[in-house]
Amino acid sequence: MPFKFDANGAIVMQGEGDKKLPVFIHPDGREAPFDADATVASISRLNGEAKTHREAKEVAETKLKAFEGIEDGEAARKALETIKNIDEGKLLTAGKVQEIKDAAARSATEAVAAATRAAQEREKALTEQNTKLTSDLNNHIIGGSFAASKFIGEKLAIPADIAQKVFGDRFKVDGGKLVPLDANGNPIFSATRHGEHADFEEALQVMVNQYPNKEMILKGSGASGGGAKNNAANAGNVGKKTVTRAQFDAMDPGQKAAVGSDANTVITD
Repeated sequence: MPFKFDANGAIVMQGEGDKKLPVFIHPDGREAPFDADATVASISRLNGEAKTHREAKEVAETKLKAFEGIEDGEAARKALETIKNIDEGKLLTAGKVQEIKDAAARSATEAVAAATRAAQEREKALTEQNTKLTSDLNNHIIGGSFAASKFIGEKLAIPADIAQKVFGDRFKVDGGKLVPLDANGNPIFSATRHGEHADFEEALQVMVNQYPNKEMILKGSGASGGGAKNNAANAGNVGKKTVTRAQFDAMDPGQKAAVGSDANTVITD
């Protein structure tokens, strides 16, 4: 679920004072503020409810297994009380006794099975809701890091939302903390804080430095030197970055989108 960005590449906020929240755009186009604190509280509550329902299901299953043959349910107790009060001389056959026992056992089994199914369905619904809230929170953490990045604002010639399209899948959230990944999916560790993961700014600089076409997204990295064209045809491109048509055609869709949306980049033949 993406953030809504304004014309300057910053996340659109909604609310007043300390109640300002980032705006998310749902798949159906609906816009709504995202409350991270409320989401964290909901995740904790849902985890507790899911645990309660799971434990109730396990208790029911254990009780059913302990009374295989004659279940310890309300119907079974009533049947046993009935048998105690019936004059044994009035029972027509021994088969009638077994019939009563079987009916009581079936009733108890069905009751326990129904309770187990209800607990499983509730646990599934809570798990799905928890997964969605966790995903929204992770998107908020990653998207917020891109939107607030000082490195992007000072060093990159592309806005934060385009930078997120290019490098966003290189970050994941584990236990509420941002974990940067290298091209092989391994964590990126800090060069100064040994044994700790690199923070967002440090990791993003590493990713940009390893990016094959980094000169296209860094500010002030336009073509220069003896091989650069300098005639009347490109006089209007002074101070802008240039990308050859061959380089542009070799890019993946995300890179093309980043270059195409940058007014300071010129595609040359």
